[in-house]
Amino acid sequence: MSDTHYPALNDIDAIQQAFESAGYICTTRIATVVRLAAALEKPVLIEGPPGVGKTELAKTCAMVVDRPLVRLQCYEGLDESKALYEWKYGKQLLYTQLLKEQLGDVLDGAKGLNESMDRLHQFSDVFYSEAFLESRPLLKAMEEDNGGVLLIDEIDKADFEFESLLLEVLSDFQVSIPELGTIQAHSKPLVFLTSNDTRDLSDALKRRCLHMHIPFPSVELEARIVASRVPDLSQSMTDQLVRFVHAIRSLDLKKAPAISETVDWAKSLVLLHAKDLDGSLVQDTLNVLLKYEEDIQIAEGQLPKRIAATAGCPCQWIPSIRRAPLQAVISFWLLCSTCVGRRFLSHLPIPLMPLRWPNWWATRIVPCSKMDLRLPWQNLDTS
Repeated sequence: MSDTHYPALNDIDAIQQAFESAGYICTTRIATVVRLAAALEKPVLIEGPPGVGKTELAKTCAMVVDRPLVRLQCYEGLDESKALYEWKYGKQLLYTQLLKEQLGDVLDGAKGLNESMDRLHQFSDVFYSEAFLESRPLLKAMEEDNGGVLLIDEIDKADFEFESLLLEVLSDFQVSIPELGTIQAHSKPLVFLTSNDTRDLSDALKRRCLHMHIPFPSVELEARIVASRVPDLSQSMTDQLVRFVHAIRSLDLKKAPAISETVDWAKSLVLLHAKDLDGSLVQDTLNVLLKYEEDIQIAEGQLPKRIAATAGCPCQWIPSIRRAPLQAVISFWLLCSTCVGRRFLSHLPIPLMPLRWPNWWATRIVPCSKMDLRLPWQNLDTS
């Protein structure tokens, strides 16, 4: 175990403070895993839904330890030529042409085929030396003299064959190149692998890593994250926004909004000079929060209920209706600018025959300060 390479990661409380100063609000659990990864020199496999801060964790860690970040973005079909190393074929071809021009001088005075071959063989290792080697992210991270941070992003998108390629790197921090042999890391990097849980990873890969799952944050933690990233948003607006996002996540959506979308939505509301989370504003900006049209339609159907719960609106009641015979009824509706909902307030019975004046029917409610009475013909859709 070693604490000398990354002294900024020697204390859990110091890690939390340093990360928060860099704009990343991390829990004690996350700080503990980072501390252990640095001390045990083991990679960290971070799993969780998209947009919860897995990639941002590695970026912030590079900032805190003041080391270069080397990122490998995984995709289907990724192989060693894109991830590990590749020979500079263009440069080799150029040197081959130069060698052909000098071939006469090289073979001058050679006696027989064997001596000529011996003279040519001395150039074979030159073409497969480090001068002709193109380092890709995995090898580049191990070539850093003072260590660095290696981010292998979205490993679940790569093939199983690529996982096998990673085993030597993650366990021994070395790579094997047939033409050159084994290359050891100059200084072991901090390694973070991220996965969006689109497929199961191999046990061999997981065994070599510390495991951490980052779920969607609690209301309190997400409010801290939004306040940190969007300081211009008022505290009351931040609370409303975060509670609304958590309510939306409880719906049956194709893609629930992530922290990154919450932050983007908060920035949008600041740009629009929003003072309150009302229905029309939410409806106009819902596409910032949700990325699929079917999700937007589902959320729009739940807006009155979700915003009412977010703002703590007291107008959630269902009136009973009692009709008297031979009466025409005028319907009064209740509009609430907080929950953007319509609630049936009461019937006003009007007798058509003066036989018997019935008791007036009324619904008892606890009025909200933001409620407004309207008649049905005052531009109100009563459907």
